[in-house]
Amino acid sequence: MGSRSTGATGGTEGEGQHAAAPVGEMISRLRSEYPDARTELVWDTPLDLLVATILSAQCTDVRVNQVTSGLFERYRTAGDYAGVEPEALEEEIRPAGFYRNKTKSIQGMARGLIENHDGRVPDSLEELVKLPGVGRKTANVVLGDAFGKPEGIVVDTHVKRLSRRLGLTEQDDPEKVERDLVEFVPEEDWAAFSHLLIFHGRNVCKARKPDCPACVLNDICPSSTV
Repeated sequence: MGSRSTGATGGTEGEGQHAAAPVGEMISRLRSEYPDARTELVWDTPLDLLVATILSAQCTDVRVNQVTSGLFERYRTAGDYAGVEPEALEEEIRPAGFYRNKTKSIQGMARGLIENHDGRVPDSLEELVKLPGVGRKTANVVLGDAFGKPEGIVVDTHVKRLSRRLGLTEQDDPEKVERDLVEFVPEEDWAAFSHLLIFHGRNVCKARKPDCPACVLNDICPSSTV
């Protein structure tokens, strides 16, 4: 995908969207505000991160880290995940919620790694999304954080909400939001961009009541109440 580092209107030209914040300035300010912005999931290997990201669906990073603190000591390879009885893995990940579905995803993913990648996590979007239980969002997390080669922008609820408030998109579907964002966020900032918006969304631009007076973007954000 290409990228534009200049300003953006988000969405399709002519949709009548309000003017977006200047992206370069926005990223610069957020980097200064959150110099340590990164995934809050704790991991050592690409496989760890892949499992943690699957577990993070509908679950906080804090809870996931509590679950994986012991899990990653016992499960070091794709074979470990594929070989355990499903009921045993379900019990270990139960606190992360949706444990039956997540167990199916993790074990399906692990078998896919064994059958097609010698047990190793691939470093391309095309191959990652072929794995059971791995969607585009999960794949982009792994590509950006484990391999430093994102092929897109991770769009979670924070990124979607802030992108709309900043006038960068009018879309609701995450893949459509991502398509808008990659058109004007410089490719070298793709991985950092989502982390910056997630940190800002958790700390300032909250869903129910954004703290516009405390926001470093309040003079360039089209949704600012200040």
